[in-house]
Amino acid sequence: MLTHSAPPTAPHDSRKRSSVLLSVRSLRTLSTLTVPAIAVALLAGCQSASKTASVDPADAKPARITITPSSDTAAIAPDATVKVTASHGTLTKVRVVPDGAGSQAATVTGALSHSKSSWRSTRTMTPGTTYTVEATATNAVGKSAVQHSTFRTRAAQQTNGVTVTPSKGSTVGIGQPVSLAFDHPVTNKAAVERTLSISTNPKTEGSWGWAKDPLTGIERVDWRPKTYWHKDTKVTLRAHLSGVNTGDSRYLRRDVSTTFTIGTPRISKVDIKKHTMTVYEDGQKQKTIPISAGQPSYPTWNGTMVVLDKAPMVNMTSESVGIADPYDKDVPWAVHLTTSGTYAHAAPWNEGLGYFGQTNMSHGCVGMSLADGKWFYNRATRGDIVEITGSTRATVSTGNGFGDWNLPYPSWQKLSALR
Repeated sequence: MLTHSAPPTAPHDSRKRSSVLLSVRSLRTLSTLTVPAIAVALLAGCQSASKTASVDPADAKPARITITPSSDTAAIAPDATVKVTASHGTLTKVRVVPDGAGSQAATVTGALSHSKSSWRSTRTMTPGTTYTVEATATNAVGKSAVQHSTFRTRAAQQTNGVTVTPSKGSTVGIGQPVSLAFDHPVTNKAAVERTLSISTNPKTEGSWGWAKDPLTGIERVDWRPKTYWHKDTKVTLRAHLSGVNTGDSRYLRRDVSTTFTIGTPRISKVDIKKHTMTVYEDGQKQKTIPISAGQPSYPTWNGTMVVLDKAPMVNMTSESVGIADPYDKDVPWAVHLTTSGTYAHAAPWNEGLGYFGQTNMSHGCVGMSLADGKWFYNRATRGDIVEITGSTRATVSTGNGFGDWNLPYPSWQKLSALR
């Protein structure tokens, strides 16, 4: 007969019970850690394992940086390209700056490739200037390498100058284009235009266009809106022109910028046939002025003109505008409309002769009484619009003053060198 008894205790059972008790104590201790502490500990462990596993010893080579031009390079053209490349690593910093504290020379901007293994400059440099390149690259294990290069741009044997209109901080009329006029002709118009940028608030559609003054030969590039500016618009021009070759190795030496505001909308409508000028502000008629415009042998230009400037007294002579009929007069309250010599001004010598409001007897200007001339002068602001109709003369050209508005907007757009 078989009998049953309890199985003998295994010699290692006591060790198993001790292990269980230790595990329980460990869990109690672990429960006193905050959740974030646990997460950080686990994340650190994962990151360490991942980093060690992902780095190939071959990729741990020191990062190597190559800069073109190097320090031993002869002087380069101001419009040359600066290049920086990295092998066995990625670029983390590139600076190209002119030497000398407070230097007015251009600081060079650039673009990094998608892989961050190369960098190329995106603008030109100031002629006759020393530049320093500082580049940093990091290899696969996070070790940085730094490389420098110092080079010089060639001095310009020929230079070009630029005049910006309107001036910084000014308030102008609704017809004022942003304008850059050059001292010498520009054959490389696209290179110049690519450096220009306009920002407006509120956003305004517009286009660059090139024009040439038929009398002076001065060439300029203007930015005009699709329609007249809106009141209170803020406009900023930035032109990274320093180092741009305008043609035949004639370089620009400086960047330029301006910021201005659009003021009161003021449009003066001159009707040659009716012998009147009606002035509107903010769309409301302010005054209709009797005028006398150009006589049949010296007719006034047709078209839209922009106030260029004004002066309380201007000496006008027939020789200055190539007119055979001699005259030499000091003209009061003169508002300048074209570079060919068109003004809206007071003509007190004609008062009492019955010309104003009745007949056209000037040499091409828009004349009015002394009182009306002063009234108009006091209101006129650079950039105001003067629209002249009813003359037998042709429409004023785009380059004769700011005749930009005499082209429909699509035609104006075609004057851009980038279209």
